[in-house]
Amino acid sequence: MYGRDPWGGPLEIAADSATDDDRSRNLQDYDRAALSRPLDETQQSWLLGPGEQKKKKYVDLGCIIVSRKIFLWTVGTILAAGFLAGFITLIVKTVPRHHHRPPPPDNYTLALNKALMFFNAQRSGKLPKHNNVSWRGNSCVNDGKSDSSTLFKDLSGGYYDAGDAIKFNFPQSFAMTMLSWSVIEYRAKYEAAGELNHVKDIIKWGTDYFLKTFNHTADTIDRIVSQVGKGDTTGGDPNDHYCWMRPEDIDYDRPVTECHSCSDLAAEMAAALASASIVFKDNKAYSQKLVHGARTLFKFSRDQRGRYSVGTEAAIFYNSTGYYDEFVWGAAWLYYATGNNSYLQLATTPGIAKHAGAFWGGPYYGVLNWDNKLAGSQVLLSRLRLFLSPGYPYEEILSTFHNQTKIFMCSFLPYYTSFNRTKGGMIELNHGNPQPLQYVVNAAFLATLFSDYMKAADTPGWYCGPHFYSTDVLREFAETQINYILGKNPRKMSYIVGFGSHYPKHVHHRGASIPKNKVKYNCKGGWKWRDSNKPNPNTLVGAMVAGPDRHDGFHDVRTNYNYTEPTLAGNAGLVAALVALSGDTSVGIDKNTIFSAVPPMFPTPPPPPAPWKP
Repeated sequence: MYGRDPWGGPLEIAADSATDDDRSRNLQDYDRAALSRPLDETQQSWLLGPGEQKKKKYVDLGCIIVSRKIFLWTVGTILAAGFLAGFITLIVKTVPRHHHRPPPPDNYTLALNKALMFFNAQRSGKLPKHNNVSWRGNSCVNDGKSDSSTLFKDLSGGYYDAGDAIKFNFPQSFAMTMLSWSVIEYRAKYEAAGELNHVKDIIKWGTDYFLKTFNHTADTIDRIVSQVGKGDTTGGDPNDHYCWMRPEDIDYDRPVTECHSCSDLAAEMAAALASASIVFKDNKAYSQKLVHGARTLFKFSRDQRGRYSVGTEAAIFYNSTGYYDEFVWGAAWLYYATGNNSYLQLATTPGIAKHAGAFWGGPYYGVLNWDNKLAGSQVLLSRLRLFLSPGYPYEEILSTFHNQTKIFMCSFLPYYTSFNRTKGGMIELNHGNPQPLQYVVNAAFLATLFSDYMKAADTPGWYCGPHFYSTDVLREFAETQINYILGKNPRKMSYIVGFGSHYPKHVHHRGASIPKNKVKYNCKGGWKWRDSNKPNPNTLVGAMVAGPDRHDGFHDVRTNYNYTEPTLAGNAGLVAALVALSGDTSVGIDKNTIFSAVPPMFPTPPPPPAPWKP
């Protein structure tokens, strides 16, 4: 069979005897032979059909392609790990936990908790709900109103001085200054003991009262209150010493004593307000109120010279021997509170230091107490030299104070004979006179504090003559004395009420010795409780009594106040010493808080001059 070839030649088409199936297979063979490169799976599937597809070995995750085995192994591992973690978490949540208890508080911390409670028991006025002394209540809320001779009509509040109900502002302000100083230096330790808010409440109760005792809004004043109540019993009239009554039941007149020339009292009150302003620096309005009051009081102390106790009954109980030590003390605290250099210039004036007794010794040199603050001022200003070193024109007197501090620190050590010691080990800072413990605790505080100052200044110790002593020696002295008070003495007696199992039970204290039984005992009606041989019905927790005699003897007799009466000033020193020794020994002082208001010691250099232009 022939057909026409479009290119001009004949086209022969031969008859094909093969079947269509054979022809199709031949064509497929030709197609495979014509492929010169391998095909991927998609192409093979398209060309070869579903019959010859292979099982997938990879998983396409979009961004990457991974092996199917690796993918399945990874997913399985993640699921197994999640299940295991959940199972472990379930076990941890359901099994009871065994908490590791913190170490028990040391004796100093335990005693600190109690010592602060004494101030709650001494509060006058309308008490706060959280006072936590069940046998105390509101008392003497009309102080000031009942005395027509005074300009100050609201004198409620503050603290009773000791076992009576008199408010002596001189020792009371010293007590508040000591508490504030201890908070400024050892805030972290108060916080660790859970007592920071408590001690701040105690301080504020005192400073709120002080603001009532003078015109704190004025810049210049001519009088302040020095005392509320009366203690002179020579006339036989009912008063705070003649009568033995619970403060809540007092119905006799409580006169107000004012002073117009009282440099010592005014400067001490200025120190109390100035130091408290640093404690409350986060409460700006209250802190500024305290600073203003401190400035006013200190100006009054400088303008109206005189001793507050002259011609008053305070000379019997809290006689002041001078006021130049308060000038140094008050000026130092006002400098720290304000940063005003005029106060530092006054505190470092050689003439004032001379009149304060800085350059002559004497039997009580280095002994801090409610009357003489020179030792405290020397330590306080040594701090300035150690950490800020202001240099000229202050360096001469600051270095003198620093050297004098080292000298009286030496006198505390048992290697020297400036002060005797009892056979039981108590240092006799008041040379065998009654009521020794108030002096002991102040010395323990200063020794620990100065030791911490030296440690913070990377100073390993100091020289006493040719002998070098490490800072640890001062701490050991303080611990020895406080341990004596806590019970490590020949009588095995704690001199802090409520601490330990053996402590004074007949404390000279009106409120603690009269039961709260809804019976009002009049002025003389309470004498039976004063003279009773039975233990006090109310425990005056935390009260440090006056202390033993020079032979380590102690008479637990209520009427013998030289042994059994506690005081505000004594307990303030105790609190300061306890917090300084408490807790972790690696926690030292707060170096910077006291300097918050102090400007840089050296002025910033002036900017460079402008470029010269012709």
